[in-house]
Amino acid sequence: MKHKGFRSSSVAKAILLGLALLLLVTAVQAVPAPQDNSVLKSPDGKGYRFDVNGWVYLHTEGAPYERGYQHGYLLAPEIRQQQDAMQYLTYQDTGMPWEFFVNQSELMFTGHIDPEYREEIRGIAEGATAAGTPVTWQEVLALNAEMELVDYWWPTVQSNEYDNLVDHEHCSAFIATGSWTDGGKIVVAHNTWSAFEDERFCNLIHDIVPEKGNRILMQSIPGHIDSNSDYLVTSGGLMITETSIGGFTQYKTNETPAFARARKAAQYAGDLDTFVGIMQQNSSAGYANSWLVGDRKTGEIMRFEQGLKFSSVNKTKDGYFIGANYVEDPRIRNLETSGLSGTDIRGSVAARLVRLTDLMEENKGRLTPDRAKEILSDHYDVWLEREQPSCRTIEGRCDLDPKPQGSPFRASGATDGKVMDSAMAANMTLTARWGSSSGLPFDAVLFLKKHPQYRYLDGYLPSFPTQPWTTFTAGDLPGQQEIDTTTHLPERLITLPMGL
Repeated sequence: MKHKGFRSSSVAKAILLGLALLLLVTAVQAVPAPQDNSVLKSPDGKGYRFDVNGWVYLHTEGAPYERGYQHGYLLAPEIRQQQDAMQYLTYQDTGMPWEFFVNQSELMFTGHIDPEYREEIRGIAEGATAAGTPVTWQEVLALNAEMELVDYWWPTVQSNEYDNLVDHEHCSAFIATGSWTDGGKIVVAHNTWSAFEDERFCNLIHDIVPEKGNRILMQSIPGHIDSNSDYLVTSGGLMITETSIGGFTQYKTNETPAFARARKAAQYAGDLDTFVGIMQQNSSAGYANSWLVGDRKTGEIMRFEQGLKFSSVNKTKDGYFIGANYVEDPRIRNLETSGLSGTDIRGSVAARLVRLTDLMEENKGRLTPDRAKEILSDHYDVWLEREQPSCRTIEGRCDLDPKPQGSPFRASGATDGKVMDSAMAANMTLTARWGSSSGLPFDAVLFLKKHPQYRYLDGYLPSFPTQPWTTFTAGDLPGQQEIDTTTHLPERLITLPMGL
């Protein structure tokens, strides 16, 4: 698709100018907070946390219960916030109290999780309780399984169909290697999509040093033992991300939940085949994904599409794979999903497939982490054929989209960006930006004034100010991060059309 000029009447121009000025004012006010160099340590002195540029950095280590206790103790305030949000938002979204899902998680999953992870979950609960946030291990288990319970299991029980299910369209991503990248390194990039009221908890960078298995550096959520947002690097040499499969309609009870399989694969896999094998063990299909995984030791990358009955693996040492909530396997697409289109560019999936493919082709041989940042920041809408943040752009901004396939102006989309290459992975390093890859801010107060239909989110909807790209490494301490001090709202965003 080629860009076409944007034309408007004088009235429309005036409206757009006002919106542009509003965006500029928001950007100028959205200055990163001063760095807090204080470190909070766990009682045993092994775990610690600090805050930087919107992120919480957490280090835990040791035996399962030990590292869990460190986790819960250090993140007790954030776990309390999640408790409050789950109790309110789950009821709003399902009509069922959060306690219902807590009880169900114990019944469904306790016997299907390895003892190591049951102990880690118990440690999180007892650590948080000791730090002033009373929480049971059953509640922590439910937090880990929330997406599986609410988005996959509950609709099959509630109606046996997915007609009323919130979409599973989360994330844009790519992985490339060989002649497609600068120097032949593997490059992996990802941004997380979700409702903003949920996504505010995804600002955790967790450095885990388990007693056994791989060290893991991952984006995560307080209280979770896996990444959940699925961007991570391991000492076993794997670079891992994914995008969920849109419209997925299958679920199998009495199997291992996705979060436990994903954590185990990260901790114990040292090659691509072992990763697939662990993910396939007793799969519930509770978080059906197109996994994009690279092995920095070999330069090989993989797309692993995992449904329930069907799955497929494609590997290459010279090529790329993209993630836009689509699935290439015809069996999964036709027999295990509903309403998933890779051709209707009025929708998010097909539009991003087209744009990501275009950008991969345009950047062949030049893909680097810096180039990946630009791709994650892209706002070209192939349906409108112009620069316009929307549900159809790689950095999705549904809050600015008056004509999505769902409700207009939803407070959802992408609010982070993560990039790395295999050289960074060898050092257990990744670069991340909290808020959005492009720096485009979101002001919750202004949003609710303009769109009062979403006022039920007042008090739960966060703002996302402009933050700089920040580079994290396993074992970091405050002040050791490389920060892009030139980060600011790009000129092209100041004059960007914000409406039709």
